[in-house]
Amino acid sequence: MCSECGATSPKWVGKCPSCEQWNTYHEDVIVRETAKEAARKSWKPQVTGSKSGPRPIPLPKIEARKTERLVTPDGELNRVLGGGIVPGSLVLIGGQPGIGKSTLMLQVAMGIPSKILYVSGEESEEQIKMRADRLTNKQSDCYILTETNVARITSLAEDLQPDLLIIDSIQTLAAPYIDSMPGSVSQVRESAGELQRFAKSMHIPVFIIGHITKDGSIAGPKLLEHIVDAVLQFEGDRNYTYRILRTIKNRFGSTDEMGIYEMQPDGLREVANPSELLLSQKDDDLSGSAIAATMEGMRPMLIETQALVSTAVYGNPQRSATGFDLRRLSMLLAVLEKRGGFPFGQNDVFLNIAGGIRVDDPAIDLGIVASLISSLEDIAIPTDVCLAGEVGLSGEIRSVNRVEQRIQEADRLGFKHIFVSKYNMKGVDPKRYNIKIHTLSKIAELYEKLFE
Repeated sequence: MCSECGATSPKWVGKCPSCEQWNTYHEDVIVRETAKEAARKSWKPQVTGSKSGPRPIPLPKIEARKTERLVTPDGELNRVLGGGIVPGSLVLIGGQPGIGKSTLMLQVAMGIPSKILYVSGEESEEQIKMRADRLTNKQSDCYILTETNVARITSLAEDLQPDLLIIDSIQTLAAPYIDSMPGSVSQVRESAGELQRFAKSMHIPVFIIGHITKDGSIAGPKLLEHIVDAVLQFEGDRNYTYRILRTIKNRFGSTDEMGIYEMQPDGLREVANPSELLLSQKDDDLSGSAIAATMEGMRPMLIETQALVSTAVYGNPQRSATGFDLRRLSMLLAVLEKRGGFPFGQNDVFLNIAGGIRVDDPAIDLGIVASLISSLEDIAIPTDVCLAGEVGLSGEIRSVNRVEQRIQEADRLGFKHIFVSKYNMKGVDPKRYNIKIHTLSKIAELYEKLFE
C-alpha cells in the first residue's frame, strides 16, 4: 500500500503508478472481522432510519436549518473555522513537531465551559496534567483519556456524550481488527473512518491532530484530507514566538482566514492586532525597509519587508527570500531591470518578511519593489509611508482587492502616506481618511514620487 496516496498493489513496486512517488509502498496485513464478530461489537454506531434507506428528495423541498455553532473562547480559532465549531464536523490540524498543536487543543478543551473529552495516545495523564497546570489556572469540565484503541475510544465517547472530542494524534490510533502497526496507511484510514462515522451519527464535533511529512504536508494518504470537513495548518518558526493557524480546507467557511498566536511561557496568546507586532520598532531610518499592506482573509495587516542589495562577491549573484516566493522575487527583479533600468543583475539580493511569517498576497509586490530600490540606492523610506499594489510584467501597478480596508488599517495605525494603484481609486473617497493617498500607474512613478 502506498503511504502517500493509499493505492494498493499485490506486490511491492518501486514507483507508485498512481502518485508517481518512489519507495512509498509498504506491506500492510489486513484481517477483516466476520459478520458475527461485527454484530457482537456494541461500540459501532447503528444506522437509524427506515429499512428501505434514504429516498431521493427534490431540492426545493429540503429545509435549510440554521446550524448552531459551538463558540470557543479562542477568537482566532473561531475566525479560522468560520464562526465556531459546527456540530458533527471532523477537523484535522497538522503542523511540525513541537509547534504547539497539543497546547492549542488543550487550551481549547480547558476554555470551553462544556463537557470535553481529550484523548491522548502520546502522553500519560500525569504529563497532560503538568502541561495543563503550566498553561492556565482555570478548571473546566474536561475529561482526559489515554487510549490508542479507536473502538474503545468511540465506545467511551458514546457513553460520556461530550460536546467535543479531541484526538491527539491520529497516527497513534489503531483499529483492533486490522493487523498492522499504528501509523500505517490502513490504520490511519480506518481510524479516521471510524471517527467520521462517530461524529456524523452522534452529532459530536471531533478534532484530530495529525503529523506532517518532511515536505510539510499532512502524513498519511490524501484520502484523510478528503474525509474531514476542515483542514487547518499550524505553522511557525521556532526562532520566533508567533504561530499562524491557516485554513487549507473548510466546508463551512472561507479558506482565506488566518489566526495569529504568540507563544508565551503560560501557553498561546491570541494576537488581536498583528500589525503593531509585525512592524519593527526602530529609531533610525535605514534603507531597504518598506511597509506593505496585506490581507489575510478579511483581516488587513501591515507587515515590514526588508531587502538587502549588495555587490556580488562571487561570479553568480545570490537570490534569497524568507517568507516570500523566490520565483516571485526573481520576476520582480527582472521587471525592475527591464522596465526600470535598475542594475540588479550583478548584485546579491536578500529579502526577508519581518516577524517570521509567510505572505502570498500579490499586493505586497509594491512594498518589496520599494525596499529593493531603497537598498540599491541606499535611500531610506520614511516610516510613515505604506504601499499596496501588484506589479505586472510590463512594469504597471495593478489594482488589488479590498483596498479601502488596507487604507483604513494604515490610517488607524497613524501612517501619513499610502501608495496604491490608480485603478483602485474608483469609488474611493480620499476625504474620508486622514492619510494622503498617492496613485501610481507604473514603477517609474514610484521612483519619482518616493525617492526623488
